[in-house]
Amino acid sequence: MIRTATRADIAPIDALLARSYPKLLKPDYPPSVLVTALPLISRAQPGLITCGTYYVAEIGDEIVGAGGWTPQRRRRRTGDIRHVISAADRTRQGIGRALLAHILGVARKGGITCMDCQATCTAVPFYKAMGFAELGPIEIELRPGIVFPAVRMRRRL
Repeated sequence: MIRTATRADIAPIDALLARSYPKLLKPDYPPSVLVTALPLISRAQPGLITCGTYYVAEIGDEIVGAGGWTPQRRRRRTGDIRHVISAADRTRQGIGRALLAHILGVARKGGITCMDCQATCTAVPFYKAMGFAELGPIEIELRPGIVFPAVRMRRRL
C-alpha cells in the first residue's frame, strides 16, 4: 500500500534510510565518499516528509519504501524527485517502481509536465528503466567541502 507520509513516519523513514543507504550505495561509491556522505544523506528530513507530496510504501505495518517530489521554484510545471528508496532487503520486488509511478501520477495530475532527478549512481539504471534520460554527472554539495557524486536526470510527463 502507498500512502502520504505523516509526522509519525519520520522515525521509521529515518531508520529505513540509515539501514538501506549503506548497503545500496556500497557497490557504487568508494568508502572515502560514503564515510562523509552517509551521515548526511541517511537522515529523514521532517519538512520533506510532511510536505504532502512524500509517500511511504508499506507491507503490513512495515515501511519498505519511501519517496516523493516537490515543485521547482525556478521552473514552472517542473518538479524534483526526492529521496526515493526501497528497503535494501526488498529491492527488485516492484516497490520502487510502484512508488515512482504513484509520484509521477500525482505530479501529472497537479499540472507538472517535467520531472528532474538527482540520482545516485546506484539508482541510474532504475530511473532509466522508468523513462528518465541522463543529462550528465553532477556533484551535490552536502556541506562545505563534502560533495556527493550523482547524475542529473529528466523525464517528461
